[in-house]
Amino acid sequence: MGWIITLIVGGIIGWLAGVVLGKDMPLGIIGNIIAGLVGASIGNSLGLDIGPSVGGISIVGGILGAIILILIVSFVMKAVAGKKKA
Repeated sequence: MGWIITLIVGGIIGWLAGVVLGKDMPLGIIGNIIAGLVGASIGNSLGLDIGPSVGGISIVGGILGAIILILIVSFVMKAVAGKKKA
């Protein structure tokens, strides 16, 4: 049951990060879950393990890490799309 809560929290964190940036992750809800889980890992690696923790994920650190991840993914996708046009 714990991994289900972790997936739900990861999805919510990914969605919140997308709302903050006004960008959507590819793959819809799956992309949000991945962004939330990987973002939490990024946030934890950067020492942003702050705020309340739900399902083993720091909410504040997870959102900040997911924002970083979404910005990186957006930058890479723009770069790839730019190369296809050229």
